[in-house]
Amino acid sequence: MNIGDKIPEVLGYDAENNVVKADDFAGKPLIIYFYPKDNTPGCTAEACSLRDGYDELRARGYVVIGISKDSVASHVKFAQKHSLPFILLSDESTEVNQAFGVWQKKKMAGREYMGTVRTTFITDADHRITHIINKVNTKDSAKQILDLLA
Repeated sequence: MNIGDKIPEVLGYDAENNVVKADDFAGKPLIIYFYPKDNTPGCTAEACSLRDGYDELRARGYVVIGISKDSVASHVKFAQKHSLPFILLSDESTEVNQAFGVWQKKKMAGREYMGTVRTTFITDADHRITHIINKVNTKDSAKQILDLLA
């Protein structure tokens, strides 16, 4: 996905295992962040940064949505453990990751595998992408987003 593109309609599954669509947030700008895995150090730091900046992001009218390929049950535990006030969506099939272009070949310890590349997309109220953050500062994710929106 590129700046100016309209995001896909289906975004994933919520805590009740319901399909969540972009239309569910009609007229609201979105912050959609893709992350590799619940309860890992970088992903936890990013989620907690967004939690801590959540009120300011909401005050600017944004809905915050986190998406990973973890299960709905994993997301529920992750959200409870860290008091996350925003929506976490499950994309176990990786269809949403693929639609956004964040499901890519990665390398770690000489091993190649497919995985989620940590990326944040910011949209306008019509759900067209206005910003893409490819180098996410996990410890200061909320500030990084707020600085872009300033």
